[in-house]
Amino acid sequence: MTSGVVRGLAPVRIDLDTGAVVIVQETTTSPAVTIDATFLAGSVYEPADLPGLVFLAGRVLDRGTERRSGEQIAEELDDRGVSLRILTTRHTLGISCTCLVEDFDEMLSLVVDVARRPTFPETEIAKRRAEAITAIRQDDDNPAVRAVESAFELVYGAGHPYARRAKGTPASLERIDSAVLSEFHQRHIVPACLSLVVVGDVRAERVVDRAAAELSGWRAAHPHPVPVQDPPLAVGRRRRVVAMPGKSQTDIAYGFTTIRRLDPRYYAYWMMNNILGQFGLGGRLADNIRERQGMAYYAFSSCEPNMGPGPLLVRAGVDPINVERAIDAIDKEVRELGAAGPTATEVAETRDYLTGSISRMFETNQSIAAFLQTTEMFGLGLDYDRRLPALLAAVTQEQIAAAAAEVLRPDVAAIAIAGPHEAVG
Repeated sequence: MTSGVVRGLAPVRIDLDTGAVVIVQETTTSPAVTIDATFLAGSVYEPADLPGLVFLAGRVLDRGTERRSGEQIAEELDDRGVSLRILTTRHTLGISCTCLVEDFDEMLSLVVDVARRPTFPETEIAKRRAEAITAIRQDDDNPAVRAVESAFELVYGAGHPYARRAKGTPASLERIDSAVLSEFHQRHIVPACLSLVVVGDVRAERVVDRAAAELSGWRAAHPHPVPVQDPPLAVGRRRRVVAMPGKSQTDIAYGFTTIRRLDPRYYAYWMMNNILGQFGLGGRLADNIRERQGMAYYAFSSCEPNMGPGPLLVRAGVDPINVERAIDAIDKEVRELGAAGPTATEVAETRDYLTGSISRMFETNQSIAAFLQTTEMFGLGLDYDRRLPALLAAVTQEQIAAAAAEVLRPDVAAIAIAGPHEAVG
């Protein structure tokens, strides 16, 4: 077990009889504990004709259980100064909080109760549905959101789960009631899909004992896996304009599909993307588009391999008059890195930066919990934090160049532009 500042994690991992996994990292940096219960129950598991089901479930999950009303849950949290966070992604639904050590038992009981016994009251569903529809309408009026969603549709095709709107549509949300949510819960929010991570000043033995007691008797069949299919092969350059009259800014999303997280080329892709649009103030993209040409409010790239082939997305926000110049500049940086690869200096600086940033992943209990959830989700091993520097050190300049050549091809880019119609139509 660790004490003081965490220097190399030493987590304890236990498989419970219920099928749940418990992972504990002891720390003594503060008298607090983070509890993170994450289920493989994200939006890829919802029916294709009910987008937004998981998003709505996350908003209603804590509004009442078989043992506690929504008001009682809120009071228990308020009395201890604790906020409950429920986060949904493509692959996961997570419930987490950070509490004082002395409140650990009660907060673990509450988190498990919210996950295990929600009642999905119709009155609460109606309230949260209305809030979700408002959020969708706000997204519809946001050029950055519209550009990203359109780029995902172009990259993945409308039928792919990664292209579905995470919040759904007003029409799909209206079809989701308590029965639909309960059925999804019974099928997917089950112990066999649960990874319970606890990080803080609490003994591992105590955590395991308390988790086993709270989860005791919760039995459910493991749901059938939902493999994420490969997207269609990109053929030709695709471009879509989303007309949003009256907006003062145009947002550009320019993307490709890449690889799955467990592909051995992952580390080369990670370093390649850092060089393209992350290093320093935004890599080559920001250096050209924002710093040298001064025509973008922001410019960067992200690369997110997942259970399925993840996206590499270039993002830029520009004055409407600079749309074509910005796309030309993105084309230039993408084409040059794809054709010539990185320089030796870029590789060395990126490696040093990424290696040096590893310690920042462990600055708080919450960040440690997030790291451990990722290692569990992808089966990376309890020693992954210690192996990661060597994995980055092993990546060669040639491997990064190969990754760039594989994906950075302007001739097959998907480009979505959202902004004032008079400027980009």
